[in-house]
Amino acid sequence: MSNEANTRTAREYRNTKRLGAWTAAWLVTLALVAFGPVYLWDKEPLITGAFIVINLGIGGGMIVANIRFVAGLDELQKQIHLEAMGISLGVGLIVGLSYSMLDITDLVSWDAEISHLVFVQGITYLVAMGIASRRYK
Repeated sequence: MSNEANTRTAREYRNTKRLGAWTAAWLVTLALVAFGPVYLWDKEPLITGAFIVINLGIGGGMIVANIRFVAGLDELQKQIHLEAMGISLGVGLIVGLSYSMLDITDLVSWDAEISHLVFVQGITYLVAMGIASRRYK
């Protein structure tokens, strides 16, 4: 393996670890915002608000880490991620708005929750990554 390939592999590994750490931190703060008011601090609005601000800040760090991760990929990997992200965004927008309309017009008996949309987008991204990876290899 050439020195350039070793350098690229090390950078990709570092960027992947950094993205994983930011994502884990964001998930922990999200869980604290979701469950802390009920189980830890008895719905104290100041504490809840503080954790929401912290979650937003860490989310910003996660976005920057994601940008660095993608920027460090080779051209083929960037193309695969770009396609998967575009499909995920499109599906999220179309499905999310349609799902919201089902709720607003009372065609479904439950509330349309954002967590459902996040799940759909995540699954869409994973499937699109798998399909694009197979197509380009």
